[in-house]
Amino acid sequence: MLEANTVTVYTGGHKGTEAYFGKTAEKWGLQEVTFNFEGHGINRERGLCILSGEELIRGTVGLDIIRKRMERSFAATPTMQKIFQVQFHIVNSGYQVFSAGWLLSNGTVKGGTGWGIELARLFNRPVHLFEQERKEWVSWVHNEWITEDPVICHKTLAVTGTRYLSDEGRQAIDELFKRSFNTAR
Repeated sequence: MLEANTVTVYTGGHKGTEAYFGKTAEKWGLQEVTFNFEGHGINRERGLCILSGEELIRGTVGLDIIRKRMERSFAATPTMQKIFQVQFHIVNSGYQVFSAGWLLSNGTVKGGTGWGIELARLFNRPVHLFEQERKEWVSWVHNEWITEDPVICHKTLAVTGTRYLSDEGRQAIDELFKRSFNTAR
């Protein structure tokens, strides 16, 4: 079992999943890095790292690839491109990936969160999603989503997720930390 203070969480600091996960990580004594880009508003700035233009470019993936993987389209705006670039840095920095959102019928996750999950799957990372409609954790194992209650078992975590985190999602994150660090806070 890991000591909480040896774990680092990487997020984008957005309201909902990322802000709540970061707040909970801080309460438990985890380190936190929040990636963002100049001029973009976020809800959580602990460990803020503003990515330079050069750093953002390193996270570029063509929209055609994103559309193909996700089986849907996204706005081709400069802001959306930067959000996808930030997600690359989050997933590339953390090994074990946690998220909250909704699975779609094609096995991808709803919204921009889905791109972070797709990157994690491409990078062959352990991926865990609190599926808000089903109100349960699912993990990507052997190319399918299976139901399981994950634990934090790596020293670097990537976190992305819905801005609309449910009460059940907050409770699931709280329980994840209790399970992982085997103590009450």
